[in-house]
This record gives sequence, structure tokens and C-alpha cells, in this order.
Amino acid sequence: MTRTEEIRRALETGFVVTSLEVIDESESHRGHAGYQEGGESHFRVRLRSPDFDGLSRIARHRAVHGALGKDLLGRIHALALELEA
Repeated sequence: MTRTEEIRRALETGFVVTSLEVIDESESHRGHAGYQEGGESHFRVRLRSPDFDGLSRIARHRAVHGALGKDLLGRIHALALELEA
């Protein structure tokens, strides 16, 4: 299973998802710190979930990090989050 698929599965399991995009932006970071040949090192996640209603930006980010878990986060160099209720 790719990291993209792992991210998607973890978020779909952890939240009520109304919209989800998991974008591998690794290629645009070629030559920068953390780039890994073959990609899957830099991601952008756009997630809309009613679970975020009433949560601060920091609480939303913490919730996503919790859903992804330390193991998966440890294998990702960069993660940009766009989270909406």
C-alpha cells in the first residue's frame, strides 16, 4: 500500500469525510531536504469533515495527526493541511 493510500485510509477511518484530496507534491521538492526518490515524501491534504465543527485550527491539526499516527507521520517529510468543517 502506498503512503497516499495509507493517508486516505486513515483519514476515512478517523473522520466523517465529506471531501478528501491527498496530493503527493514530492516532485516539486526535488533537490530539497527530505525529498525521496520515487516521491511520497511531501503531501497536501484537503479534508472537509463535520467533525471539525467548533474546533480551532490547532485542534483540527492535532486530530489529523492523531488519526494518521506516529508511524505514518514519521515516514512523511512534509504535510500541508487544509481542513474545513
